[in-house]
Amino acid sequence: MSRRSVIAGAAGIAAAQFGANSSSARPVPFSMDRLIEDAKQAVAAGGGQPAIEEVLGRAISNHDEVLTALGEPTDVGLQEIYRADDLTILNVVWSPYMVQLPHDHKMWATIGIYSGREDNIIWHRRGIHAEAATASSVGAGEVFSLPEHGVHSVTNPLPRLTCAIHIYGGDFFAAEKSEWDPETLRERPMDFEAAQERFRDANDRFRGRE
Repeated sequence: MSRRSVIAGAAGIAAAQFGANSSSARPVPFSMDRLIEDAKQAVAAGGGQPAIEEVLGRAISNHDEVLTALGEPTDVGLQEIYRADDLTILNVVWSPYMVQLPHDHKMWATIGIYSGREDNIIWHRRGIHAEAATASSVGAGEVFSLPEHGVHSVTNPLPRLTCAIHIYGGDFFAAEKSEWDPETLRERPMDFEAAQERFRDANDRFRGRE
């Protein structure tokens, strides 16, 4: 059985189990509480990342509604929505033209954009270095996923904020991650406080424009 078949089958199970909309079903308004519960149930049922892709894709299908429900963002940063050993949900807001270094998560990640755009470069490990492999541009209403050992860098290419819901298959804050030097592309332990500082600096620059 191909990987595509496995993913399609798992997504189909998730759709049936968690009530994905059919052509005849009435659209369900976005609710962060509902997204959290659907994601928890999907993981508890063993659906893994394919089921989360289904859950998140359904939740952000009306991305304007998500933005209305969460509110127009005023700050750049990572907002913790839900955290457990097997699941983390974040609301991430990128400043205009912000760039995040190549990094991994040590767990799978699924990202749903509800405003703006993310340009991702996907990197392959070459010993202690990284090598650019492919790229993916993800817009509002679209979902992007990385496997457990995936490496990516992120750019917000727009002159405005980009907003996304990130769902991770573990405790995002507890995992010891790696990042790659932007010049030498040499792997090093991620300094999470430095990464947070980059978000704070980006927020200061953004607020300074107001």
